[in-house]
Amino acid sequence: MDRAELASSIDHTVLGPETTVEDVTRVLDDAVEYGMNACIPPCYVAEARDDAPEDLTIATVIGFPHGQNAPQAKLDEGVTAWNDGADELDVVVNVGRLKAGDHAAVRDELADLVAGVPIPVKVIIETALLTEDEKHTACELARDADADFVKTSTGFADGGATVEDVELMAEYLPVKASGGIGDWATAEAMLDAGATRIGASSGVAIVEDFEQRS
Repeated sequence: MDRAELASSIDHTVLGPETTVEDVTRVLDDAVEYGMNACIPPCYVAEARDDAPEDLTIATVIGFPHGQNAPQAKLDEGVTAWNDGADELDVVVNVGRLKAGDHAAVRDELADLVAGVPIPVKVIIETALLTEDEKHTACELARDADADFVKTSTGFADGGATVEDVELMAEYLPVKASGGIGDWATAEAMLDAGATRIGASSGVAIVEDFEQRS
């Protein structure tokens, strides 16, 4: 992997509750400078798309961070984000429904979103909250819903991406490893485990760390 390949695999992220438009602008500028993608809150997508280069991939989040929005609200949010110019959507699975065994509801909600937008959908399964069996089930449901990726974490639950979880998830769909990835060594471990995308607020640090080690 060279620098450009690494950078293009990173979704440089700012999603905290205090995120301002200035924070988003900084992340967009970093993403452009380093060749990364950007992942930003949905309320800023339209502004970001107006100002960003056309070839910059902008992802946003749906049902974030808990995933317990009404299904129609998630669908509406996803369609709005797409109309605002989002290139990819990261949607949080309804963990409560999953744990209760209401698998059809989880699958149908995801499938409706996937069918409702012509852009890639990544399903955040929030691995830190799931048992091993539930992780398998969540990935199966995401695959059955025709999602494009599964993603480990929102970053708002205890625990983030692990090598073991990435290996498990990669059996089903391409994986976005997210949560606690702050340097090249950690990112490399996730990529080696099967991740094809990295979500991190430390995208610049990861790329610079890679350059120093190369």
